Amino acid sequence: MDFRDRLFDLRRQAGLSQEELANLLGLTRQAVQKWEAGTSRPDMDNLVALANYFHVSLDYLVTGRENPGTPPPPESGPANPSQPVTTVIHHHYHDTWHYEYKSQCTLFGLPLVHINIGRRDHWARGIIAIGNISTGFVALGGITAGLLSLGAVSFGLLLALGAVTLGGVSIGGVALGLLSWGGIALGWLAVGGCAVGVYAAGGVVAASQVAVGGVVSAPLAIGLVADGAKTIPVPLDGFSDQALAEAHAAITEACTNAPFFVTRLLKFFIWAEMH
Repeated sequence: MDFRDRLFDLRRQAGLSQEELANLLGLTRQAVQKWEAGTSRPDMDNLVALANYFHVSLDYLVTGRENPGTPPPPESGPANPSQPVTTVIHHHYHDTWHYEYKSQCTLFGLPLVHINIGRRDHWARGIIAIGNISTGFVALGGITAGLLSLGAVSFGLLLALGAVTLGGVSIGGVALGLLSWGGIALGWLAVGGCAVGVYAAGGVVAASQVAVGGVVSAPLAIGLVADGAKTIPVPLDGFSDQALAEAHAAITEACTNAPFFVTRLLKFFIWAEMH
C-alpha cells in the first residue's frame, strides 16, 4: 500500500468526501483528487495537517511503518487552524448528499471502478466510471466521455447514448456520429425525425447520396415529397410490389460504394414505413 492508498483509506474511515477533506485543508478538491490518483503529493505543511487531523504519525502517512490511529469523526474540525472549526462538514452532510467508491484494483493507472455521485458536480474517472461527470472506458452519468458512453450529454468513441450524443455510433435526442440515430441526426449514415448525412432516412431528410423518408432531398430521393436528380415519389397508400422492387433496385445502384448494411437499412426503412 502506498501513500495514495493510505490517504484514501483514512479519508473513507473518517467518512469524508474528497471535497470535504479539501475544505478542511483550505484546498481545492482537485488537489486531493491528484493525491489519491498518485499524480502529485502534498507538501510538508499539508502532510503535517493530514497527520494531525487523522491522528497518525508522519512516518505512517508517508511510509506506512506504523499502525494508524483512529480517525476522528468529521465534526471534529480542521487540521489547519486558519480554517473555521464548525459548520463546513456539517453543512455538507445535511445539505449535500454524496457517495463515492473507488476500487483498489487499477488498470492503466485508473481504478477499475470509480463511482462518484451526489447533488453537486462530482467527477468519476476509472475504467468503469459512474458520476455526475464521468470519464472512462465505460462511462455512465450526467456528462460522460468514454469508449462506451451513456449520459444526458454523452461523448463515446465507439457508442454514445443519451439526450445529446457524439460518437462513432450515436443514439440520442440530438445525435452526431458516423452512424447516428435520433430526433435530430447528423452523420455519414443518419436516421431520425430530421436527418442529414451521406445516406439518410427519416421524416425530413437531406443527403449527399440517397435520402428516404417523408420530405427528402438528395441525388436519389425516395419520399412523399422528393427533390433530386432522380426522384421516386411514394404514393400515400404505399408502394406496390413492383414499385417497391424498382425503389430497391435504385438504392442498390446508388449504394454501390457503400457497405452492405447501408443498402439493407434503407431498403428496410422503405419496406417498414412505406409499403
